[in-house]
This record gives sequence, C-alpha cells and structure tokens, in this order.
Amino acid sequence: MSPFIDHQFKSPIWRMEIDSVSDMILLETRDQSDKKVHFSSISLETGKIHFEALETEERWLAGIEAAHNGVLLLHNYQSESGPAHKGLITIDETTGEVLWRNFNSAFDQLTINGPLLYDTRLQPKRLVLTDIRTGATIRSYEPSIDLELAYELGFPEVASDEFALSLHLPVHPLENTVQYLEHSNRIIVSLHAITGDELQQHLYMMRGTDVIYHDLLATGIQKLQPESFIIHKDQLIYLVNHSQLKVLNL
Repeated sequence: MSPFIDHQFKSPIWRMEIDSVSDMILLETRDQSDKKVHFSSISLETGKIHFEALETEERWLAGIEAAHNGVLLLHNYQSESGPAHKGLITIDETTGEVLWRNFNSAFDQLTINGPLLYDTRLQPKRLVLTDIRTGATIRSYEPSIDLELAYELGFPEVASDEFALSLHLPVHPLENTVQYLEHSNRIIVSLHAITGDELQQHLYMMRGTDVIYHDLLATGIQKLQPESFIIHKDQLIYLVNHSQLKVLNL
C-alpha cells in the first residue's frame, strides 16, 4: 500500500478540519520562529492542493474554527496572551478567496443548518444561525431544529492487554498499550515503543496477524503523543513528525 496523499509542510501542523460535504481537508500550520500562521486546502477526493501557505491580514493571531460546505471559517484572538476568540474570516476552500469578514462576532458551534455565531459586544450571549457563504443572519438559534453537526470520523480507542497481545506486533508496545480501530476487515494500530534508547511512535495496519502497512510516526519523542490517526469515510489520515500529511485509501 502507498499513500494517496503524501505532503510535507514547511511548518508544524497545529490543526486539521475535514469538510465532509466538500471532502476537503483544511490545515493550519504555524512557524513559531517567524510568528506566521498559514492555511492549506487539499481535496480528499482527488488529492489536489487547492491552496497552500495562505496568509491572512492577521499574520499570527488567527486559526481554524470550522469547515463546512466548501467554506473555511477562521477566527482571530482577542489578544496574544489569551485563548478568547473574536472576529471571523471565511475563505472559499477551492479558490482561497475571502467571502466575508465580521470583526465583532465569534463562533459557537456548527449545526446541520449552518454555524451559530454571537456578537461579542452583547451580554448575555445571543446565538444566531448564519449563512456560512454570505455571513447574513438567518434567524435566532432554535435548539429543537438546529442540531449539532455530527462529524463522520472514526477515532482509535485503547485496546485491552489481551487484545494487544493477540495482534503479535513486530515491536513491544510500551506498557502493553496500543490504540486501535477496526475498519474494512483491517485493524489500524498505533503504539509507542523503545528502540535502543529512543522512544518512537509506530503505525501498523493489520489483516489478522499480518502486517500489511507500517509507518514510523515520530522518533526521539520526549512524551507520549495523543491520538495519532483518524478514519474519514474510507480513508486513513495521519501525520508524520507533526508536519507531514499522509492519506491512504482503504
């Protein structure tokens, strides 16, 4: 097996969002030395890079909020020292063009009918349903019909010691701990293992007890890494060394 998408970014990937409607993966990369944030868009259907290293007017205090129906929603920060968001910018996922801006609104959540926003100048917070392509207010939030959008993603879970041992993995998992997910008669496994004096993170794809795919996700690790891969529809998506995106068709 070989990756359908294999792309090395110049800076570490801080966040990924998947738009299940457009089948796009949107990425936020950050160059801490130069204090710059960039955004990229890649089609999960064709592998085409629609744009890479896109910059906004705010070179550092911006980040990905959500992605839906062909639109990437970005936020600004109120200050560099705090996590609070303020201000929104929307980008067309294909062209990279700015669709609209709102400097006083903030994002709350994405629903099946569109995003919920609120005016940061008003208290108490009042949520309004918004047209993601135009920024126009549609109406006030109605909890009974504006249900939270469910993401079509599969995440690994921690395996029991007995299950981990039954896989007969090529390396011994640290503390007998593996994360796994079963999909299409395959088992995808990630684990940490010590090779020599080095802590590494591995990804294996198994069919039964046979290894049909392997990749080294990270080496020289100082601490255990969190969730290492996801499944979107019939694609395995993961990062190598925090800066290389790989996608396999299953």
